[in-house]
Amino acid sequence: MSENVSASPASQHAGSESMTITVSGEETSVEAGTTGAALFAGQKTTVVMRVGGELQDLSREIPAGAAVEPVDITEQDGLNVLRHSAAHVMAQAVQQLFPGSTLGIGPYVTDGFYFDFDVAEPFTPEDLKKIEKAMQKIINQGQRFEREVVSEEEAKRAMAAEPYKLELLGAGDDADEAAEGAGVEVGGGEITIYHNVDRNGERVWADLCRGPHLPHTKLIANAFSVMRSAAAYWRGDQNNQQLQRLYGTAWPTKEDLTAYKERLAEAERRDHRRLGVELDLFSFPDELGSGLPVFHPKGGIIKREMEDYVRRRHIEEGFEYVGTPHISKDVLFHTSGHLPYYADSMFPPLHVDEERDAEGTVTKEGQEYRLKAMNCPMHNLIYRSRGRSYRELPLRMFEFGSVYRYEQSGVVHGLTRVRGMTQDDSHSYVTREQAPAEVEHLLGFVLSLLRDFGLDDFYLELSTREEGSDKFIGTDEQWAEATEVLRRVAEDTGLELVPDPGGAAYYGPKISVQARDALGRTWQMSTIQYDFNQPARFGLEYQAADGTRQEPVMIHSAKFGSIERFLGVLVEHYAGAFPAWLAPVQVRALPVAEPFNDYLAEIVKRLKTRGVRAELDDGTERFPKKIRTASKDKVPFVLIAGGDDHDADAVSFRFRDGEQENQVPVEEAIERIVTTIEQREV
Repeated sequence: MSENVSASPASQHAGSESMTITVSGEETSVEAGTTGAALFAGQKTTVVMRVGGELQDLSREIPAGAAVEPVDITEQDGLNVLRHSAAHVMAQAVQQLFPGSTLGIGPYVTDGFYFDFDVAEPFTPEDLKKIEKAMQKIINQGQRFEREVVSEEEAKRAMAAEPYKLELLGAGDDADEAAEGAGVEVGGGEITIYHNVDRNGERVWADLCRGPHLPHTKLIANAFSVMRSAAAYWRGDQNNQQLQRLYGTAWPTKEDLTAYKERLAEAERRDHRRLGVELDLFSFPDELGSGLPVFHPKGGIIKREMEDYVRRRHIEEGFEYVGTPHISKDVLFHTSGHLPYYADSMFPPLHVDEERDAEGTVTKEGQEYRLKAMNCPMHNLIYRSRGRSYRELPLRMFEFGSVYRYEQSGVVHGLTRVRGMTQDDSHSYVTREQAPAEVEHLLGFVLSLLRDFGLDDFYLELSTREEGSDKFIGTDEQWAEATEVLRRVAEDTGLELVPDPGGAAYYGPKISVQARDALGRTWQMSTIQYDFNQPARFGLEYQAADGTRQEPVMIHSAKFGSIERFLGVLVEHYAGAFPAWLAPVQVRALPVAEPFNDYLAEIVKRLKTRGVRAELDDGTERFPKKIRTASKDKVPFVLIAGGDDHDADAVSFRFRDGEQENQVPVEEAIERIVTTIEQREV
């Protein structure tokens, strides 16, 4: 039998039972019992198959009438399987090297995989090297991944030495994603174990796992790496045992692995936390607590430029600026519905206004206050402060609202995950009929803003509710209408639209703009959320043209998301080399020698009168040192003047890439700088 689909296997087996299947959209006849390995034998980079849309091992038999597709190792599903299999190899290596270690879970993640272990001592850098070597030996053996369907009792016997796996097996209907990934079907059902089988056919290692996996370990080749270790609580609960997590990565080729490591190195060079210190932009003083940044003068300039820009744009787009306090009675957040839904993300309540007499007896009951975690409830109070007419709608409000989120300390990360942030938060109050046009207006606003900041590679994500979940409020009809409005507007942009089922806020669906930075990493930036719940909860109304009282629709939108996070993303996107309009110092003037200080000082003065952030470096350092300092500070324009420049009433331009343009007339130099800044060239 030929094992290539195009050779029509059944035609070469006269008398054998054949069946019809559909392979990549084309019907073909194959021998009954054909496996994926036989079907795709000629396709060496096919690692798993889709059967009826479900990923399956190539070793499994294909049922009659099935629709089958090969999955290449370079596809995302293929990469996920590669990395999941590499995680198993890593776990096998760890248990070989560290007898008595027990297994947590080991899934694939973006660009890699991890596995959790309960070991006597944390892993050291030397341990990681040993684990890599042990993995390579396993890979070189070409061990097979063998799937076995077992009963719960059989699984418990097989995992008798693995307490964490036994816990997952006992989770039953309470099993979570960790349990599913480890081979436990939520609510019962099929349980599978995957064995690593050596060349002698012996099962040498096993794990509770849903799979699928590669046919054999040699497909991992030598394009893998154990990257780092970290502590992790079992099932993410800090009340559970602390385990040791090993992170790794795997790629189809060694060249892919090298390119990935180069991207990581570049990402490290661009890390906004490091650049924030080097460029003197911001810091995180211990005295303030985790996730609470302070902006230094240079960082304050960038933050102010961002705020000035987005304030002006909001006003141009028909928004009115409002302001609200940082704290309120917590009853406000019960009215909005955020409590209890977001209680875990809000700081604990403050008990105030309680009074006691000299004996300590309470004479006046206190009240609970909360730091606000969102601005929308307070905007609703502004809307409700007086009667509204349909003639006022759309009514658009925005503010730079400071909000506070009680992020767990383990997830706080520089500016991109903070506890105190400033949101350029807006809320549009519209009629139901106006909602589609308003969403379209907001999305156009958002995309133009991102482009002005140099982010122009993005796609959209539509977050909807999870059917049957009790964390969402509102009727089926309301959700269907709101979701369809967002879907139509998103599709009309022509951008890629990715579904995000279950990702909506409790009060309505949302569109998120996912922007890719200079390294191709994706960041969730702006959001537009359709809210049909809060207007009802706050009793918001307007008088319609026919005199009736109607309820508006509320549309939330954050353009930056938060200024802090957006700034962190920009630092990494530009590697600290901001476009001239955002740069804290736009021009630095460097005299070749002291006699030219006054000449350049006059040019700096002229630039300042045009609104340019210019400064003169007339210090005592040698001229080459000043050049290096300007380069390190990533100043967009460096103006140099020596004797020839002075005599010609000119300056020499030195740019960030090291190129230089000599003897540019002063008037031309000033106009070029001002024009570049005014046009926001990136």
